[in-house]
Amino acid sequence: MTEKIPSPPHHPGRYTIIVDPLSTGQEYPAAFREAGQLPVAVLSSSEPLPTFAASWHPDEFEHVHYFTGDVEALADELRRYEPEYLIAGAESGVELCDQLIEILVPGTGNVPSLSTARRDKWEMAQALSAAGVPRLRQLMTADPAEAERWLKENDLLGRRLVIKPPKSAAGDEVYIVFEDGDWRERFDRVLGRTNKMGLVNEAVLIQEYADGTEYLVDSYTVDGKHSLVDVCRYTKISRGDKIGIYHRIDFLAADDPEVLAIWPYTQQVLDAVGIRVGCGHAEVMLTADGPRLIEVAARPAGGGHQMVSELATGDNHIKRTVAHRVRGEVRESFDLVQHLRGIFISAYQEGHFRNRDVFADIETLKSFHWMKILHDEDAIVPETVDLFTCLAWVILIHSDPQTLDDDYHRVLTMEAAITIDKP
Repeated sequence: MTEKIPSPPHHPGRYTIIVDPLSTGQEYPAAFREAGQLPVAVLSSSEPLPTFAASWHPDEFEHVHYFTGDVEALADELRRYEPEYLIAGAESGVELCDQLIEILVPGTGNVPSLSTARRDKWEMAQALSAAGVPRLRQLMTADPAEAERWLKENDLLGRRLVIKPPKSAAGDEVYIVFEDGDWRERFDRVLGRTNKMGLVNEAVLIQEYADGTEYLVDSYTVDGKHSLVDVCRYTKISRGDKIGIYHRIDFLAADDPEVLAIWPYTQQVLDAVGIRVGCGHAEVMLTADGPRLIEVAARPAGGGHQMVSELATGDNHIKRTVAHRVRGEVRESFDLVQHLRGIFISAYQEGHFRNRDVFADIETLKSFHWMKILHDEDAIVPETVDLFTCLAWVILIHSDPQTLDDDYHRVLTMEAAITIDKP
């Protein structure tokens, strides 16, 4: 199904096809237009998922096509653009993009046989095992009896675990099971539910708990050679049995010892899941046993990350993609141009947000750069349980690390004074 004019003018090589240009992928059309390209959108469904609806801007594209289940028919529609490449804008478009590439421009994308390993966390782990890359122990199953057998065989019964869907994103439905906790209750909570990617959790992923420091590693790959785009140290918090709630990110320099400790491993991960070209977005835990993958994706980092990446490094996934695809430019690494700390403000419970003015003085902070409060005064806000349910974002930038730390603690004081009345 297609919208707008049915037959484009003959512009070979001028069209850029973006599959699900949602989340931060919404930044692609303007960037490609500025570079002289004509953006074409493909949606992997008849309408964007509710999670991504606010980022869908169909008027920014020359043409819009919708996937209705027949990939060959969709490829026939897209063939008229004589594409030289296709790119995925968001997690929901990764697998469809892979399929279309192999029909329209075979050999120009990532390894086709490993497509599911770039999306499904269980297949990811299998790919790492096949490549000899160290990974966390895990099992995917819909059978609690099989899960219990596996936990006993691996001496994990009664130990701390993580339970999550095989295909989710942004911390959605990721639960911790504490020592001697009821893993079956969390198992049942995930199984059969529809996650925020619009997919039914037909199985559950059970994973050993990784203790350490977590990092976001953004990369860009050309002909199998990987380069760094940015690296952040994550600080996440838990609330009850819900873990992975984003709290803070700190951008690191490319030569930081922490980056040097995880980048060789991350490159092995990218090779293992078959990323040969384009964006890579990995989350890696540095444990006492060395780096271990949490998950990896073949698309730009989401959640507003493109903006902060550009502020910290002068570059980001979007700019790197356009530079490569349009001008053939390739960078080997990145420069940290200023120290940046991002803070995710949480709502401690669902209810009426009563004192938005608690942040009234935030602009007086020496390192203050930007803030976005996602809800109005007295609005009913959700409890923060993942990236989708943050109450606000704050960006601090300063050349002096001590000033950054001091202002960060002042922001935490403001956050602690938030009042939310139960509805």
